[in-house]
Amino acid sequence: MKDFPSIEEVHHLLDAIAEEIPKDFYKELNGGILLLPESKEHPQSRSSDKLYIMGEYQRSHSTGRTIKIYYGSFKRAYKEISKSRLYQKLKDTLLHEFTHHLESLAGEKGLEIKDAHMLNRYKERYSKD
Repeated sequence: MKDFPSIEEVHHLLDAIAEEIPKDFYKELNGGILLLPESKEHPQSRSSDKLYIMGEYQRSHSTGRTIKIYYGSFKRAYKEISKSRLYQKLKDTLLHEFTHHLESLAGEKGLEIKDAHMLNRYKERYSKD
């Protein structure tokens, strides 16, 4: 693909993915799924090896439970990606965030632990710098 899809095109892809997800998964996801235009770097990202946040699950007393997908992060991380591969990356990210949501409802933290382990592996690559 020459040009990365517009945010509108990515929104359509995300809508198609969201329609495939069982309705029960949306229980208490009162903030819905948001596609945000910006990119978001992890606070511990290295300038030489950017660590972008593709999506995040948030719980808040004021806004409730929300899944955020960062269009800009996808655009920066996957500049030359095919549309079918982008679809799969979006789907993987959305399912990852839904797993956080479902674990939150069940009082589980398995994926949070796995994410922390992955972050530690990223940081260990630079621990000798």
